[in-house]
Amino acid sequence: MKFVVLTLFKEMFDAFVSTSIIKRAIDKDIVSIDVLDIRDFTKDKHKRVDFPPYGGGSGMIMSAQPLGDAIDYAVLSLEKYKKEIKIIYMSPRGKVLNYNISKNISKSNYNYIIICGHYEGIDERIIEEYNVEEISIGDYVLTGGELACQVLMDSVIRLIPGVISQESLSEESHTNGLLEYPQYTKPYEFKGRKVPDILLSGHHKMIADYRKKESIRITQKHRPDLINNKIIPKKEGK
Repeated sequence: MKFVVLTLFKEMFDAFVSTSIIKRAIDKDIVSIDVLDIRDFTKDKHKRVDFPPYGGGSGMIMSAQPLGDAIDYAVLSLEKYKKEIKIIYMSPRGKVLNYNISKNISKSNYNYIIICGHYEGIDERIIEEYNVEEISIGDYVLTGGELACQVLMDSVIRLIPGVISQESLSEESHTNGLLEYPQYTKPYEFKGRKVPDILLSGHHKMIADYRKKESIRITQKHRPDLINNKIIPKKEGK
């Protein structure tokens, strides 16, 4: 899977592509990430990419010209791979990112162009002209789309086969509609708190049952909205 990121701050991606799981995925040629500076595509003699909004209002809007030219360039760079291309704009008004969205993208047969907005947003004609999909990482506003873009790519790339072992993924939070059970490691006792003895029993079935119950308990406590009646049947008479 190939990503082309359109941004005004390329340097924000230097560490992202050169460390940890993302770097391993790139080194294995499972994914590639190209980062383009939108400012390189402006025709304004002062290299501006933003202007005041028509009709008045606060802030600045990213101009359609440099962004459109950057998208056209990115599309041409991806067309040689003979895969369909989708364009995503990290936007507060987009659908909120969740596990299912990340999973669907990771399983898709597309390459992706991701727009990192700035200022008060981008010219609406870009969204209309290029059939842009809008995605948000939460109900809050960031100064730019770079962090949101990295969250999206990280959540997708780690789910692509070959990046992380399927065993590790199968027990993570949200994979089965529940949050992950509590985890423990050495030392056995920490400030008077001991590891639950059942985890030291060696009885795999009992440990699995314990962890399932703990996942349900943790989900009910922290995210009751995730509870699915197919997983946790209602008690009789309730």
